[in-house]
Amino acid sequence: MAEDQVLVQVQHLKMYFPVTRGIIFERKVADIKAVDDVSFSIHRGETFGLVGESGCGKTTTGRCILQLYKPTDGVVNYWDEEAKHYIDLTALKGEALRRMRRKIQIIFQDPYGSLNPRMNCGSIVGEPLKIHGLAKGREYQDRVDELMTIVGLHPYFASRYPHEFSGGQRQRIGIARALAASPSFIVCDEPISALDVSIQAQVINLLEELQERFGLTYLFIAHDLSVVRHISDRIGVMYLGRMMEIADRLELYDNPLHPYTKALLSAVPIPDPEVEATRERIILQGDVPSPLNPPAGCVFHTRCPIAIEVCSQAIPEWRNVGGAGQREHWVACHRV
Repeated sequence: MAEDQVLVQVQHLKMYFPVTRGIIFERKVADIKAVDDVSFSIHRGETFGLVGESGCGKTTTGRCILQLYKPTDGVVNYWDEEAKHYIDLTALKGEALRRMRRKIQIIFQDPYGSLNPRMNCGSIVGEPLKIHGLAKGREYQDRVDELMTIVGLHPYFASRYPHEFSGGQRQRIGIARALAASPSFIVCDEPISALDVSIQAQVINLLEELQERFGLTYLFIAHDLSVVRHISDRIGVMYLGRMMEIADRLELYDNPLHPYTKALLSAVPIPDPEVEATRERIILQGDVPSPLNPPAGCVFHTRCPIAIEVCSQAIPEWRNVGGAGQREHWVACHRV
């Protein structure tokens, strides 16, 4: 499969969490629309950045792709190199899904809560090897030592428990665990947000080295736009469960089209006092609406500085506005 071909294809993904009432006889009274009709694709070998405010549905999207949450609707196609065709992950169950998990892994956001405190480092890193029957005996131990060395930890630490490590070291253990089954696709769910700034750079560099060494494909979820610009090839911007804009990282930063993307980028500090003093800051009014009752039409229209009447009535079309010979630039806005 060529690098410019699609590895993961997400089509019209929806994840609604039911809201129920009643103690004895529960009944559904509403839905929390965490992800609402999201579509995008990730090419082999690239890093697709997913950004947005807290609660916009980034993490839920990642977990739906991995089938940690069963989506309410939509399709998640994954290219199976062995079968030479796409497999809809949402249709898999039981043993078929368990086998597929070898190829799709996740690095969790919280390095303190994602590691079992009752297991030592070696057992945590080697657990995928046991679950998938990939190694036994001396081969198992050699593989665990290799994985720890790859992420910058001494194999001597294998007998230590999570509470004996720093936050950055714990995240390295989580990365080693994700690598154990030799996956081709990894969801990085804000892997540096809980770490010190100096440690963040180390982890980012490690992820880039691993991608180049093993040909990995990343979905990188974050809210730090500077980090996303550094590590990503393409970037998607989400707001209240919907995708607002997708473009190449340079195109998105140089030519943002959606007013929400412009507002986000205006909040990123620039290390140049003269530029910082003269550029325009876009301050959005009001609060983010509840996903329990999202606005009609464009979900951003209640805070949009350029909204017109049609924005509150019709959902904007998701369309490619990239010109002939240019990279694709997708946006959902009536005013673009």
